Amino acid sequence: MKSAALAVALALTATLSAQSPAKIEVKYSQFTLPNGLHVIVHEDHHVPVVAVNVWYHVGSARERQGRTGFAHLFEHLMFMGSGHVKPGEFDSWLEAAGGTNNGSTEPDRTNYYEDVPSNALELALFLESDRMGYLLDTMTPATVDAQRDVVKNERRQNVENRPYGTASLVLYEMLYPEGHPYHWPTIGYMPDLTAASYDDVVAFFKKYYAPGNASLVIAGDIDTASARTMVEKWFADVKPGAPVEPMTIPGVALTGVEKKTITDRVQLPRLYLSWLTPRHFEPGDAELDMVADVLAGGKNSRLYKRLVYDMQIAQSVQAAQSSEALSSHFLIVATPRPGHTVDELEQAIDEEIAKLQSAPPTSHEFERSFNQIEASFYSRMERVGGFGGKADQMNAYYTETGNPDWFNEDLARYRGLSPTDIQAAAAKFLPADRRVELTVVPEKK
Repeated sequence: MKSAALAVALALTATLSAQSPAKIEVKYSQFTLPNGLHVIVHEDHHVPVVAVNVWYHVGSARERQGRTGFAHLFEHLMFMGSGHVKPGEFDSWLEAAGGTNNGSTEPDRTNYYEDVPSNALELALFLESDRMGYLLDTMTPATVDAQRDVVKNERRQNVENRPYGTASLVLYEMLYPEGHPYHWPTIGYMPDLTAASYDDVVAFFKKYYAPGNASLVIAGDIDTASARTMVEKWFADVKPGAPVEPMTIPGVALTGVEKKTITDRVQLPRLYLSWLTPRHFEPGDAELDMVADVLAGGKNSRLYKRLVYDMQIAQSVQAAQSSEALSSHFLIVATPRPGHTVDELEQAIDEEIAKLQSAPPTSHEFERSFNQIEASFYSRMERVGGFGGKADQMNAYYTETGNPDWFNEDLARYRGLSPTDIQAAAAKFLPADRRVELTVVPEKK
């Protein structure tokens, strides 16, 4: 059986290679202002819109114990007015021009974007430059206190008062030891948010929100030369900050099985299984995306078909490779149907993982998973703005690889795989004796 499976795998690999897919190329120009701001410009004239996308190379991983939640707090403060923009005008001016905007915080970065009609590019650049250079002109202790309360309420809503909301926090604490940059939640701990002083917040901004610690992507229906002129007009007067020291990558490993059970105000228990895995773009990262899809990527996947359809012991099951810059983790989440237990789910899940570890996926499974990943990849490229759009992706590629046009290399990570690579990744990175096992059970009434 193994030799037959290997023959199928080799034949499929040869077929994919023979297709010789066209190379992806996203043309761009880039330059760096004297104050250190790196700018990437990409022309796309399909639709008369333009995306302005700023990445500050700071996230919750840059915080320290006792002072967590600062990066996310700034995501809120950046919308509260700046030197030449009164509170509320940022949103109202963009809306009047037909634009939208948002921001998000992750362990490795904080980003902000504006998607506007092409004729409103200068407005978006003015707004971003003003809060980069002049946020502290209007930020007061009262402003910080108000947004601190907003963040606290957001945490209550999304963590304490959401079913299974505390599970992800506990999971990271189990995966990463105290002191590791991924140990604490991005939204921060309540005592840390309470203890943060106005001076702490100002110091954080001055250190990490300088132009030399940011990159700006402008993508869409624009002229490169005029876009550069606008950038120089609005960002040249932003003062440079001191260089930020490089982030070290602390070693982390699981040496056994870490188990924990927590209670929550839920109706059904839930099982979380997680492994430490290679960081983003490292060997094994793409393979584990495929492993996740084979196991739980849709209703025809192995775990969904067995647990939900055939055995009917689970209400839901998901799997994902959560890729991050310092370390990644592979996660399986399963909820039993009423009358069944997490132990039943864990046994069936372990059996399916063991099957994948002992034999590669079928040619049909492999092709389906690759096609889904490729389709999602091209879907993101169809739009220039928003989270995950082309501007956001170019900023991500620049931040992690130094090359904004890393689209071809990214997709090539999957195109170069074979079914046996998927089997090998499951065997290497999903050991049953080195993982985290977290169970959420309903509170007793």
